[in-house]
Amino acid sequence: MPKRRKESPQKQAIRKMMQEYLKENDIPIKNGTDVNSVMRDMMSVLLEGSLEGELEDELGYSKYDYRNKETDNSRNGYSSKIMHTNYGDMNVAIPRDRNGEYEPQLIKKYQNTVTQDMEERILSMYAKGMTTNDIESHMRELYDIDISDSTISRVTDKIIPIVKEWQERPLEEVYAVVFMDAIHFHVRSEGRIRKKAVYIALGIDMNGRKDVLGMYVGENENAKFWLSILNGLKNRGVKDILITCIDGLSGFPQAIEAVYPETEIQQCIIHQIRNSTKFVSYKDLKALMADLKRVYTAPTEELALNELELFQEKWDVKYPKIYKSWHDNWSTLATYFKYPEAVRRLIYTTNAIEGFNRQLRKVTKSKTIFPSDDSLLKMLYLATIDITKKWTGYRRDWGRIYSQLEIYFEERLKNLNF
Repeated sequence: MPKRRKESPQKQAIRKMMQEYLKENDIPIKNGTDVNSVMRDMMSVLLEGSLEGELEDELGYSKYDYRNKETDNSRNGYSSKIMHTNYGDMNVAIPRDRNGEYEPQLIKKYQNTVTQDMEERILSMYAKGMTTNDIESHMRELYDIDISDSTISRVTDKIIPIVKEWQERPLEEVYAVVFMDAIHFHVRSEGRIRKKAVYIALGIDMNGRKDVLGMYVGENENAKFWLSILNGLKNRGVKDILITCIDGLSGFPQAIEAVYPETEIQQCIIHQIRNSTKFVSYKDLKALMADLKRVYTAPTEELALNELELFQEKWDVKYPKIYKSWHDNWSTLATYFKYPEAVRRLIYTTNAIEGFNRQLRKVTKSKTIFPSDDSLLKMLYLATIDITKKWTGYRRDWGRIYSQLEIYFEERLKNLNF
């Protein structure tokens, strides 16, 4: 039979004290609830004793030892504070001094949890889209802890400075591809509910690794705001972007060209198809989609233009705006034709960022209206950190893509000493 390991004198003393405490107070330990109750009492005694020691060091004399008192300050009773712990809520007596100079270090002024992991649990639940009411119920059911909405907000508000720092962190000098898109949420602002855009830039670096470069809350999506974001990327160290993938927002290509004049611009084909077929009659949809597919899946740009002309001849009478839209945007829609298949698959749609956006929407679906921009941003940031934990590797076909990009962008990469 294995023997118990030799215990330290400290552990032996604690064991003896606990045995005597349980025996003298006739406290039966039958389940986890009983253990939690005893642990709360122990923790409360330890904390109060340590706080008394802190105040004693602050004043320079022990309680009732007035002969060694060399200060005009003195003890001034106690204030009561509810602390949240893994073992449930407990009431702690915080000693005070008459001059108000003593600031507890063990339990800080605004601290209301004893352990950091409790805050981490709250943040984790918040990151997965749980509402404050859900978190409150969850903490009560699992840990027998009552936490108010304001406490949860205070815990999650600690994220805001971290988000600001994350938004301004240095970035890589070169990105192979940057996808840019916006998603929309309803936010309460100045007493009204407004539709706000969250601008997101997602990059793939030259090692094939994916990262969210930035996330910003603004008014409804516009090219001017994107221009400020692009300037922000440049200020954070991004010297060049080889290819950008964007939606069909008016003025977007001009905003990119103003900051990164050499960057190739690819307008998302899927966005273009959605916009093209928005008002097509259901009975025409299947045939029209088949004809459009011959345009964007053509092996070369020349053949794609031929197919586009055939599309015009067949459908222009009924749907003249479709051909016009493809023709007017052709310079940014056709960028991918110059590249081989592996690069085409990477850039012809903004699927990479749309997949990320879907995960954000899944997290935020329980929140129909956010009380502020900061509330929205902190939930999206926590969700982003949660989602991107899984982004540990590079694209499976990155070797082929990289070798092609090296050829197509040889001069630009050479100039950047990459």
